[in-house]
Amino acid sequence: MVKNFFLPDFSQEKKEKNPGSVEFQVFNFTNKIRRLTSHLELHRKDYLSQRGLRKILGKRQRLLSYLSKKNRIRYNKLINQLDIRESQIR
Repeated sequence: MVKNFFLPDFSQEKKEKNPGSVEFQVFNFTNKIRRLTSHLELHRKDYLSQRGLRKILGKRQRLLSYLSKKNRIRYNKLINQLDIRESQIR
């Protein structure tokens, strides 16, 4: 597993400002998703990790849905910054 592959994009000052912000939470979920995805490529039958991945995906999807309803500009900026696809279901 390559740890440096994950997103160092967010600056340290952003972390210290507001770790409860939607952007920060989505950023952390995205890192966890990428880490779990690389883990599951090696361990295909790790069903507990698959379940955890699905739960984190759902949480991130709910946060992104909330952000898209509240502030579309921040949503688009975050989607582009983290390089994730826009949700098809709203």
